[in-house]
Amino acid sequence: MKKIIFLLSMITLLASCKLSNSNQNFQDNTELSALLDKYYEERLQLFPLEATQIGDNRYNDQLYIDFTESFRKKEKEFFNRYLVYISKFEREALNDNDKLSYDDFKREMQINIEGLSFHDNEFPLNQFASAHLLFGQLGSGSVVQPFKTVADYDNWLKRVAVFPAYFDSAIVYFKKGMADSNVLPRAAVVKMIPQMQSMATADAKQNLFYGPISLMPSTFSEADKKRLTDAYTKAINELITPSFKKVGDFLQNEYLPKSRTTTGISGIPGGDKYYSYLIRQQTTTNKTPDEIYNTGLSEVKRIRSEMERIKTETGFTGDLKAFFTYLKTDKKFTPYKTPKQVLDAFENIHKTMEPNLQKLFGHTPKTPFEIRQTEAFRAASASAEYNGGSADGTRPGIFYIPIVDATTFNITSGMESLFLHEAIPGHHYQISLQQENEKLPRFRRYGGNNAYVEGWALYCESLGKELGLFTDPYQYMGALGDEIHRAIRLVVDVGMHAKGMTREEAIQYMTDNEQLSEEGAIAEIERYMVIPAQALGYKMGALKIRELRTKYEQQLGKDFSISAFHDAVLKDGALPLDVLEKKMDTWAEKQKK
Repeated sequence: MKKIIFLLSMITLLASCKLSNSNQNFQDNTELSALLDKYYEERLQLFPLEATQIGDNRYNDQLYIDFTESFRKKEKEFFNRYLVYISKFEREALNDNDKLSYDDFKREMQINIEGLSFHDNEFPLNQFASAHLLFGQLGSGSVVQPFKTVADYDNWLKRVAVFPAYFDSAIVYFKKGMADSNVLPRAAVVKMIPQMQSMATADAKQNLFYGPISLMPSTFSEADKKRLTDAYTKAINELITPSFKKVGDFLQNEYLPKSRTTTGISGIPGGDKYYSYLIRQQTTTNKTPDEIYNTGLSEVKRIRSEMERIKTETGFTGDLKAFFTYLKTDKKFTPYKTPKQVLDAFENIHKTMEPNLQKLFGHTPKTPFEIRQTEAFRAASASAEYNGGSADGTRPGIFYIPIVDATTFNITSGMESLFLHEAIPGHHYQISLQQENEKLPRFRRYGGNNAYVEGWALYCESLGKELGLFTDPYQYMGALGDEIHRAIRLVVDVGMHAKGMTREEAIQYMTDNEQLSEEGAIAEIERYMVIPAQALGYKMGALKIRELRTKYEQQLGKDFSISAFHDAVLKDGALPLDVLEKKMDTWAEKQKK
């Protein structure tokens, strides 16, 4: 009945849309705003984990098995319906902001529908970006899922109750993939097994999911404390541990022997077509694999030349590979003894750059910001990352640093550029300013695309000198290492998935061209193996933003304002690159006037 009421309301809405279009009375665009708001409300109900991640706590007790055919059928109907709705509007009758929403939204619906035609749900879990890892973060009690009230604790128990069905379904779909020769590479499966084992503990108190009990507020009544402690212990022993053990055993005994020995996605049926789709999805461009590959080769050559210059500047007389070895092995580059010293070093980077931020940005976020060590259960396979805060400021944006062993944390690994990218002004500014902008429809406030989000963050790495960083040649070398890392991604990602490059060849190419240990290169390459094309967005997006900046600096001359440029890039949210360029061209024209 609710669905019928919703559809009837949308029919009424669309009738008014057509009337307004015919009168071209679009000053306020209330019909489009209503449509986009209804879309997002329905989206949060369909994807409750997404709601939790943006700080909307209405659906914190819900969890759907989101890779099944029945769920994907609902997704397809959802996106198809809204594609029809948005297509009823006459784009040219919309104001500038709503044209951005129209272009962004229509592309999102189309790309989502196309994505559902592939059978990527036959590998529902992987070792890098996967539901079981997200569950661990949510259930640890210290990240996104709130554990402040008794109701919060009960909400999580309701989500946990779905775990057995979720993991049973994962096994079913893994088996479908086995039957279709649509399976993960062996290297990825080998990494998943210990992840599952680590979350299946004999002692409930030693389990990651016991974290909320250890952190339980003292204000809870004794009766609630006992009830919740008993309930969480039972859930761990009877639901969580058995579920993770079952998947781990399945992967070890049944799936691993059937996993594929090929590296790239071309090793599965229809893999070439799927990869072409992923390139369009992740880069928001129509670039071909060859174009991206050649861009990568060119960028690697350019950055290597700059590395040679810095190497000579330091007085090192060996070749570049020997310099990489020196940077990785000389003890003066690993001065830390404790995780706190590493975290303090990142905070010092923050303090150094703060006075210069106001020169480059007119608008800064209100959202609080924190630096934290990555949780132990995922640190070994994790990269540094940023988790966005909530728009209302109750949850800070968090920059996570994985520190497995502080004594091996190398200062030449690009600490300054890492902070610029993951924290400030990279992801923290972009995500926070977007969420804080109440003028944006919610699908733009909380949505995004890889090429813009990661492209912006990588572009921010290039701002180091303008922000008072990169004064030490070794730190600058680390920044160049981070930059070449993203260029190398273009080569190895396309190489593996479209040109027959093997895992081992990709690892070798990476270690030959950057200051990265073999262990680090393995983790990176295996990440690209299971999430094809995602790594392409960084460099493609950064190159576009830098291209636009250079173009407007030349066009506007003394009228160009770097802070105004940055504010304009950020103010409308994470747009597809072609939409961003059109918007910024309009901005530049207005600057001339």
